[in-house]
Amino acid sequence: MQKGAISVETQNIFPIIKKFLYSDHDIFLRELISNAIDATQKLKTLANKGVIKSELGDLTIDIMVDKDAKTITIRDRGIGMTDEEVKKYLNQVAFSSAEEFVKKYKADNTIIGHFGLGFYSAFMVADQVEVFSKSYRKNAKTVRWECDGEPEYSLEYIDSKVRGTDVVLHLNDDSTEFLEDSRIADLLKKYCRFLPIPIRFGTKTETEYKGEGEEREEIKTEVDNIINNPTPTWKKSPRSLKEEDYLSFYQELYPYSQPPLFWIHLNIDYPFNLTGILYFPKLSQQLEVQKNKIQLYSNQVYVTDDVKDIVPEFLTLLHGVIDSPDIPLNVSRSYLQSDHNVKKITTYITKKVSEKLQSLFKKDREAYEKKWDEIAPIVKYGMITEDKFYAKATKFGLLKNTDGEYATIEEYKEKVKDKQTDKHEKIVMIYANQEKDQDTFIKAAKDRSYDVLVFDQIIDNHFIQHIEQKEDKLVFVRVDSDTPDNLIQTDDAIESVLTEKEEEKVKSLFEETLGKDGNSIQLKAMSENDHPVVITRPEFMRRMQDMQRLQGMGDMNMPEMHNLVINSNHPLIAGKLLKMRSQEKKADFVKYLHDLARLNQQMLKGSELTDFIERSLSIVS
Repeated sequence: MQKGAISVETQNIFPIIKKFLYSDHDIFLRELISNAIDATQKLKTLANKGVIKSELGDLTIDIMVDKDAKTITIRDRGIGMTDEEVKKYLNQVAFSSAEEFVKKYKADNTIIGHFGLGFYSAFMVADQVEVFSKSYRKNAKTVRWECDGEPEYSLEYIDSKVRGTDVVLHLNDDSTEFLEDSRIADLLKKYCRFLPIPIRFGTKTETEYKGEGEEREEIKTEVDNIINNPTPTWKKSPRSLKEEDYLSFYQELYPYSQPPLFWIHLNIDYPFNLTGILYFPKLSQQLEVQKNKIQLYSNQVYVTDDVKDIVPEFLTLLHGVIDSPDIPLNVSRSYLQSDHNVKKITTYITKKVSEKLQSLFKKDREAYEKKWDEIAPIVKYGMITEDKFYAKATKFGLLKNTDGEYATIEEYKEKVKDKQTDKHEKIVMIYANQEKDQDTFIKAAKDRSYDVLVFDQIIDNHFIQHIEQKEDKLVFVRVDSDTPDNLIQTDDAIESVLTEKEEEKVKSLFEETLGKDGNSIQLKAMSENDHPVVITRPEFMRRMQDMQRLQGMGDMNMPEMHNLVINSNHPLIAGKLLKMRSQEKKADFVKYLHDLARLNQQMLKGSELTDFIERSLSIVS
C-alpha cells in the first residue's frame, strides 16, 4: 500500500471546500455525475477516433444508495484511471483532467469539466470517500483510493475486471437526508434530467394490461429507472421537429401548464456555441408572473435558473432552456462571470426574439394580433428597457383601440393625425385604462370622431411615458383627463347659449354651494348631448398617483385634484337650474349634478353613495 499527501497550497483547503466552495451542499451529486459523464464521453471519443476498438458495452451511469452502510455510490463505465492518473487528478486540487483531455484529443464540447474541483464537493457531505477505478488501457490494474477529508490519502490495488470508476461517499451525520430515495430523486430531476448519458436510479414498476373484459390481465414488470432524457428537444435539428415535439417538450419542462403561444429555437455555433428553445407563455396580460423559468445548461448539465446576466430583463418572462458551453462560470458552476461572450449571447438572443416577432407579424398579421394581448407585456417591457429592441419593435409592437382594432405606432399616427393634432402640432393619443368605468368619456370622445386606445396593463403607465420620450410630436392623454374639446384644443369652439352674466351666476352658484377646495370650477360650451357636469383630473397628477400605487406607496402626499367642468349648453344648466327660484332648491340641484359627475368617476362611495341613492329615490317617487 502506498501513502502520500494531496498536493495543496494550504492545510486549510478542506474546510474551505466543505463550507465555502459551493452555495448549496446538494450540488455534490451534480458535480460527481458530471465527472461520470465526462469519463463516459471521453471513452466514446476514443472509440470514435479508433483508439478503442472493442465493444464499449452498457455505458449507463448508476446511482446507488445503501441506507445501512450510509453510502452513496456513483458508478460509471467510462474511461477509468490508472494509478498514475489517480495520483495526478485526485491528489492535485484544481487540476482539470477534462481540460487536458480536450487539448490532447481535440474533442468536441461534450466534455463538461473545466475546474478539477468538482470531485472535492464530495467532502461537503462525506467524511470518507473511496474511489475504485480501472482504466480502459490494457493490463491496467484496478486502483482503490481513499481519503477521510484530510490532506492524507491511501492508494492500493485490488482485484476487479470491470472498466470504469465507482465513487463511494460515506456520508457524515449532517448529511443523512441524502440517504432518502425521494431526496436523491429530486436532485437527479433538478440537475441531471437532460444529461447526455443514461442515468439509472434503481428500478420502477411498469403496468401493462392484456386481454379484454373478464380475461383482462394486469402484468407488472420491474424495469430500469432511467431518470434522464439524453436527447432533449433543443439538441435536435429544428428541421426534424414538428409542432407537437415542441409542445411535448414544453410539458416535459412545465407539467400541467397551458400551451405556449409560440417558441424560438436557438442554434448557433459561431462566434460562440449556443442552443436552446425559448417559449412565449400565456401571461394573461400581467407582469405579475414567476420569473426564473429559463433554465441554463452547460453541455446539458443544469447550472441555474437565474439567467438575468445572459438574458435581457424583459426576456426573463419567457420560459425554456439555454445551453452553452461558452458561458463563463466560476469554479462552482453556479454563478455566471462577466465576459464578452455573455454580451454577445445577450445580443444574439434579443436579435432572435425580435426577428421571430417580426416574422410572425409579417407572415400572418391576423394570427399575430390574436396573440398580441398575451405577448404585449413582454414586448412593451423590452421597448422600455432596451433601446435597440425598441427600434425593431416599432415594426411589430401594436396599439389597440376600443373597437378591437390594432395598429403599429406609425400606422396609428397616420390614422388619427388629421383629427387629433393640437395647435402645437402634436398628435394627441386618447386612451382609456378602464373601458367599463370610463364608458361615458369614451362615448363623448367617439361622438366627436376621436379614436380611443386601450391601455389596461400594469406596464402601460411606463410604456406611455417612454413612447412620449421617444416620439417628440406625440402626447398621450387619458380620456377622462379633460373634456374632448380641450384634449385636441382646436379652434372650432362651440358657442355658449348663456350670456356672460348668466355664466357668472352659474359659476358663483357652484362655488358657493360646493366650495373650491383647491379644485377648479369652469364653464365650457359643449354639446347639449354632453353631460351637464363633468369631472376631469389633470393628466400629470393622475400619472404620478398611478406611479405611486404601482410602487406600493398608495397616494402619499398626493392631494386629490380635479376640474369641475360645467356644460353651459346643457338644458339642465341653461334651462332648469337658472329658472329655479328657491336658492335652497338650486343648491340641492347643484349638489345632485355634482354627485352625478362624481359617480361617473367612481368618487362617490360609502355613506355619500347611500345618501345619493336615497335622494334619487325621493326625486322619482
